[in-house]
Amino acid sequence: MKNFLDDFPPFDILLKEMNGITLPGYREANGHIHTPYSFSAFSDMDTVFKMAVEEKIAVLGINDFYVTDGYDSFHKGCLANNIFPLFNIEFIGLLKDEQKNGIRINDPNNPGRIYFSGKGLDYPFHTGFMLRKQLKGVIRESQLQIKAMILKLNKLIEPLNPTLTLSYEDIKKKYAHDLVRERHIAKALRIVAAENFSSPGEQLLFLEKLYGGKKSKAEPSNSAALENEIRSNLLKSGGAAFVEEDENSFLELKKIIRIIIKAGGIPCYPVLLDDPSGKCTEFETDAENLYNSLKRMGIECIELIPGRNDLAILKNFVEFFHNKGFLITFGTEHNTPEMIPLTVSARGSVPLDESLKKIAWEGACVIAAHQYLRAEGRQGYVLPDGSHSAKQKRELIKLGQLVIEYFLNKR
Repeated sequence: MKNFLDDFPPFDILLKEMNGITLPGYREANGHIHTPYSFSAFSDMDTVFKMAVEEKIAVLGINDFYVTDGYDSFHKGCLANNIFPLFNIEFIGLLKDEQKNGIRINDPNNPGRIYFSGKGLDYPFHTGFMLRKQLKGVIRESQLQIKAMILKLNKLIEPLNPTLTLSYEDIKKKYAHDLVRERHIAKALRIVAAENFSSPGEQLLFLEKLYGGKKSKAEPSNSAALENEIRSNLLKSGGAAFVEEDENSFLELKKIIRIIIKAGGIPCYPVLLDDPSGKCTEFETDAENLYNSLKRMGIECIELIPGRNDLAILKNFVEFFHNKGFLITFGTEHNTPEMIPLTVSARGSVPLDESLKKIAWEGACVIAAHQYLRAEGRQGYVLPDGSHSAKQKRELIKLGQLVIEYFLNKR
């Protein structure tokens, strides 16, 4: 599919056409949502755009795990609903030294495991043959792990009811696209319980037996909570159906960054920040140390999911990295069964203040400008070695504003 930016005017004409246009201080932007092409609260893409229009989201970023299969549908839906699209991707990597030393990075349960995003990738997606082969290998390994978990789960179900069984192919067909994840298994098991046991009590009794006798705290009427409980009790580390990933399921961080840059994107570290008790992982506890660690890795872009964070902690952290010249974006993720608004807010649905909204808007503008320049055959925000300059960032904020406003009002 053709990139909508291919039809945008060259830079000098864009400046003339936008001359005299008043630019807003910020608009609502959400730079990180997952779609049904990995796992998502959204049952279909139409729901994404319906909500985005209702909430007046001007910029929206797709951010699925490992795959870009949703890009075409996302591109089409954004254009039809006058929403500026950002093309992103997410990976799971492993830092072996941190794993050996028990250092958690941005996964609160697994030392050494690192979630990592690429922002503003070229559309259509592309990368070199060898990197694409490595990415396909990681996806293949992840699906082998999923199949092994389904097999273990069926062995737990069989003594309880030998007529019930789950299959990878069936789960993929009904609930996923090309990529089946733990959350798809949890959803499938919840539905199997609902379809085969008439009362809520019988459904919970069946699940509690799978839990090894552990009592359920979720009600069958709350499907999101029940799926989260199934995943936590059965499919995560320590669960009876858990299967540990092979190291081949993870790419080295350097390879992840190479794939992102090769695909035209901006390497971006997703920050977990504080949990409900106010604690951070060992890797993120000290902002100065985190800054130095990311700089050493050549990373100068971070993203946050503010709905996970206390507003005061979030604000202090974001201002620290903003003052350091980092590119910062926000999102809602929507990578769990819960359906929450697309409008970004802090923990407890506390609204963000204007300062935070402006910082996130600047980040969205830089990514938009980056995509525009890449579509013109220019370098964009990231140089081949992954570096950039603070001066370039300031210029790209202004360019991104013009590109987005042209899209929203004059396209």
